This record gives sequence, structure tokens and C-alpha cells, in this order.
Amino acid sequence: MTLLCHGPGAWRLRLKPDGIQQLQGLFDANSFWAQGRSPKSLKRMLHCSQAAVSAWKGGKLIGFGRATSDGLFRAVLWDVVVAESHQGKGLGRRMVNNLLQTPALRQVERIYLMTTNSADFYGQLGFETVGSQQLMLRQNPQATGSL
Repeated sequence: MTLLCHGPGAWRLRLKPDGIQQLQGLFDANSFWAQGRSPKSLKRMLHCSQAAVSAWKGGKLIGFGRATSDGLFRAVLWDVVVAESHQGKGLGRRMVNNLLQTPALRQVERIYLMTTNSADFYGQLGFETVGSQQLMLRQNPQATGSL
């Protein structure tokens, strides 16, 4: 298995001939929040990310995660996903730890993430539930979610 750390824009993944298609397949098969994303929107998402990691086994994408950050005060982890057949083997832990050590996140004061059902996993990595803050959401009626 090979773990790749991508800098801003994740150009190696965007330019890999089947990279976007594999990312789309990984999301569609292993996440509920990222299903149905178009190739064009995935390229833009990667372009706007300051850090990303991808895990490969025999040329097949088996894991992915990304982050956005101002590089100093705040960062957010997004879209951390591991193929079901590779879960429980430490890959997700390695991916998150690699993201946290990228130049875009290494010196950041606070790193946030949102999770629906993986709080125990992230708790093992030092993340805590924050009772003093409230998640708020504003849906943009003009956004389509795909380009």
C-alpha cells in the first residue's frame, strides 16, 4: 500500500488519468455524504484544498482525505474515507496523521471536523466533542453541488 501526501490543489491526483474516476467511485461506494459528486466538481474541490492524502493498493484508490486551512488559525478536515474492505487496519489513522503533519496544517491553532458516526475513531486521534460550540448550517439556494 502506498500513501501519497498531496500539496495545495492535489495536482497529482487531478492529473492522474483515472484519478478523478477512482475518487468518484470511492466516494460513491463508501460514503453517504459524498455520493454523486461530478468529476468537474471533484476537480474543483481538489483544486481548492490545501492538503490531501490518498491511499493506493495495486493502482486502486482505497483511501482519501483532504483539508482546507488559512495555515495559521483554523483548518477543517473533510471527506476522510477508507474503502470498507480496508477499514479497521490503521489506514484512516495514518491518513489523518499525515494530513495533520502537512505544511498547511502543522502550525494551525485549531483543527475542526464534522462527523456523523465516527466520533470514537477521531477521539482516539485527539479530537474532542466541543459542547461550547454549535454546528450551524446555511443552505445556499444558488449552489447545485455539482458543476
